[in-house]
Amino acid sequence: MLLEVDQLEAGYGVSQVLFGLSIAMKPGEIVTLLGRNGMGKSTTVKCITGLNTVMGGAIRFRGERIDGREPHRICHLGIGLVPEGRHIFPNLTVRENLMMSAITRAGREAPWNLKRVLEFFPRLGERLTNGGAQLSGGEQQMLAISRALMTNPDLLILDEATEGLSPLIRQQIWQTLGLLKATGLSMLVIDKEIDSLCRLADRHYIVEKGEVVWSGSSDELMSSETVQHTYLSV
Repeated sequence: MLLEVDQLEAGYGVSQVLFGLSIAMKPGEIVTLLGRNGMGKSTTVKCITGLNTVMGGAIRFRGERIDGREPHRICHLGIGLVPEGRHIFPNLTVRENLMMSAITRAGREAPWNLKRVLEFFPRLGERLTNGGAQLSGGEQQMLAISRALMTNPDLLILDEATEGLSPLIRQQIWQTLGLLKATGLSMLVIDKEIDSLCRLADRHYIVEKGEVVWSGSSDELMSSETVQHTYLSV
């Protein structure tokens, strides 16, 4: 397995959010975390990336325990994060945002570097000298994805990949994720666009009150109105 989250328990202060949550994914898979707001999806991502303390259970990446490690060490192991809210550096230029995150990994046939990410997002090439605060929301999301790719991850995690973006920009992001899938990059994706996720992903986990309550393929999810209504409708 590439990633194994086993009986994860976590929370904030005295408030527990995750209650024995377990997911797993193989190399090359696209997997989603689905569920209504406040059910523990982002907390799971924060635990995987070292941004939140794990209270119980274990997280393994390529068979190695990573729970309790510092975020920068987890990143260097090969996990890249596109966080909810983007969190780019507003006072740095596009070029600086990208270059500060660059990690070179030996043996990569087609490593992610400045030239390659700009081929994926040509618009950023036109904005290299602009500050992060001068970009539109869509451009900031492109920058956040590109910044994560510059770490040359084996697993790319996207938390709310298209939230707050215009329909046109959302379409561009989904097309880009499809191109990334074709490269064999593993991705763990959180988003609310079920149709787009089902076209992209191999498998899905639905989280309800800090636990996985359903898992299955895209075909199984799309064919089950009961599952969608019970756990995903608002």
